[in-house]
Amino acid sequence: MNHGVAGYKLGRSASQRKALWRGLITELFRYDRISTTEAKARSMRGDAEHLISIAKRGQAAGGNPVNARRMAARVITDPAVTKRLFDEVAPRFTDRAGGYTRMIKVGPRLGDSAEMVVLELVEKPAEEKKTTDKKTAPAKKAAPAKKAAPKKKPVEKKAADKKAVPAKK
Repeated sequence: MNHGVAGYKLGRSASQRKALWRGLITELFRYDRISTTEAKARSMRGDAEHLISIAKRGQAAGGNPVNARRMAARVITDPAVTKRLFDEVAPRFTDRAGGYTRMIKVGPRLGDSAEMVVLELVEKPAEEKKTTDKKTAPAKKAAPAKKAAPKKKPVEKKAADKKAVPAKK
């Protein structure tokens, strides 16, 4: 009996689960939001939040930024995303003590009715905050409409081209 065994198997071997988590975490930090099943999101959420904590500790006074980057690079598959984690994502959460992600349920998937969620980072990027916070922002001018291409007239077939089909009785 498996008493007290925690974690999600997800119908995969250990190496497949690790690869799945690495891919999901990398995409979460790349796009700040991913859509996946609830079980997958719950299984990788803690690891993603732990990586943000590692990045915050590495940037704090007295922290070891080189070691923190190496620890994050062990999980994140793209060096550009590792750089983004330390340069853009972690500084947004300096005042937050945890709870860096949010799961929003979006309903069942059509194919197999698996419960789908959107997993996103709680703090929005600085550029996005500026645009959403200003309620009195001037409206953007609409782009001039492109002129529609002239419509071609349908070509009529000549009577000689049509073959006579005998009427059925």
